[in-house]
Amino acid sequence: MRELSELVEVEDPAWPVLSEHLAASPTPVRVLPVDPVAGRTCLHRLQVTARSFLGAMALECGGLVLDGGWLRVHGGGGPDLPGLGEVNDLSAAVVFGPPLRLVVGHDVLGGVFALNGPGSEGAEHPGRPGEMVYFAPDSLEWEPMDTTYSSWLLWMLAGNLAGFYEGLRWPGWREEVEGLDLALGLAVHPFLWTAEHTAAPASTSRRAVPLSELTGSNREFCATLGLPDPGPFGLL
Repeated sequence: MRELSELVEVEDPAWPVLSEHLAASPTPVRVLPVDPVAGRTCLHRLQVTARSFLGAMALECGGLVLDGGWLRVHGGGGPDLPGLGEVNDLSAAVVFGPPLRLVVGHDVLGGVFALNGPGSEGAEHPGRPGEMVYFAPDSLEWEPMDTTYSSWLLWMLAGNLAGFYEGLRWPGWREEVEGLDLALGLAVHPFLWTAEHTAAPASTSRRAVPLSELTGSNREFCATLGLPDPGPFGLL
């Protein structure tokens, strides 16, 4: 296990580079302040250095809010958004280092972005170790993204969210999302994974619910429909 100083005091830290991409992003993005103690604790638990984008997010950033709150990317944590340590319960971990699946982001529809950790091979963990995966609320399955965490961050900041969520957004979505607290998501009816929603996506209704309730419902749907258990979606 590496000491915290080894993880923080590095040459070529990633935060200045990431900050440049944040400033130049065509996607509206809000950088949240970090709780310094929580951020350093999170970095130590993850056992990654500040030279990596993941380490930079843990140490220097409380989280990112993209597209007015459509997507929330967890960092070290702060008053506005739970951090990676809290979401993944790293403070209670016995072994230091990344878990089998590190939840790194949630979207307003209950979708979950995660990073596969070491030893995550097999049917229960789609994708390769070190690969980003997405739990899609319209398929109720983890979908490999064929990208690393750092490339995923840059991809989002480059303005690719609109294409990724094509067919899941509705007229006036931005105004509806921007009015939400970051602890809330939108429950869509008919459910995103139903044929009724696919047939008439513009006629859906939505209501604000706690994001933890939304992700919990998706896990229950998997059990009801006989789909593989997706596992935990993070503590929110």
